[in-house]
Parts: sequence; structure tokens; C-alpha cells
Amino acid sequence: MASGLGTVMSNPDPGLALTRLSIDQVVAILQRAGARHLTAERLRAELAAGAPANPDGTVNLIAYGAWMLQELARREGRHDP
Repeated sequence: MASGLGTVMSNPDPGLALTRLSIDQVVAILQRAGARHLTAERLRAELAAGAPANPDGTVNLIAYGAWMLQELARREGRHDP
């Protein structure tokens, strides 16, 4: 396990639901895991461009991660469903 991920996973907030996170929570989690260039503004832009969001404006971290992988594959010219 990467050291950054271990730090993210230690002492989890019992009220934290990975399927309903605020934009700031997503940014904080992913930055602690090593996403140095992610900002709230960038995440908002990605959501406006089609990244998945819940109807209440929260983000499902798992769905967002899957979307990011699909976008990366698309940008690199690979498309595996």
C-alpha cells in the first residue's frame, strides 16, 4: 500500500460516506492520496464537463474514480468498456 493511501485510510471519519462527499472532501482525500494538481475549481469544471455527481451536488468517490480512469484511457486513445 502506498504511504499516502495509508495516511488517507488511517483514522477514518465514521460519518464519512464515500458515495456522498462534498467537493472539498473529495479534493482533500485525493490530495492526501497524491493528486497534487486537483483543486475544487478543477473538480467543479470536471463535474460541469460530465463527471458524475449525485443529484444533491455531492460526489460518489468510486464513480468519480471510475470516470477519471475512463477519461484517462480515452485521452490516451484506448477505449475498453
